[in-house]
Amino acid sequence: MNELRAREEICRIGSSLFERGLVHATAGNISIRLGEADGGAFLITPTDACLGFLDPARLAKLDAGLRQLSGDPASKTIALHAGIYRAATAYDPDTRCIIHTHSTHCVALSIAHASNELLPPITPYFVMKVGHVPVIPYHRPGAPATADLVTNTIRAYGRRGTPLRAVMLERLGPNVWHDSPAAAMSVLEELEETARLMFLVDAPTALGELPIQELRETFGARW
Repeated sequence: MNELRAREEICRIGSSLFERGLVHATAGNISIRLGEADGGAFLITPTDACLGFLDPARLAKLDAGLRQLSGDPASKTIALHAGIYRAATAYDPDTRCIIHTHSTHCVALSIAHASNELLPPITPYFVMKVGHVPVIPYHRPGAPATADLVTNTIRAYGRRGTPLRAVMLERLGPNVWHDSPAAAMSVLEELEETARLMFLVDAPTALGELPIQELRETFGARW
């Protein structure tokens, strides 16, 4: 994906998320890791920008060393995004896009149910499309410690053979990633829908090991 297309995709995804209530006000951010032809640069939404009204020309562009090259001031989460890219590409080399939102049901679940993981495997599509979602203990927005916790968590899950597509920042929201903006958005949508189901069903039961093994064998689920 070239830079022009990447800028357009960030704005398209941002608008879609905003219109459907998956982000609000100036919460959330989106980044794309550009290819080697662009020197490994990053595009990310500006700090305090509303994702529903992004201007492609004003997106922040940073070089591989996170020095800003153009656009409005970058989101304060760029260090976290860079850490996720470094850790995730060890297991999924094509990882190109990260989306962070304050999705309502995910955040509510992280407040209401203290656990090491946000959700049990209650639906096949959650297992197939999202996988494990570890909860990262609360730190203030933009705290440097968060990046270390997230990258260490990604590496720990990767070493045990269950690479991640998402983490949940307690009381803040999920970070999800994939090989394109559209694919990352699909992970986010499935994650938020599964969190919503948790509030709709009394005492939801998890899928058993045999159904999960079938999803591994048939669809390559990483659970």
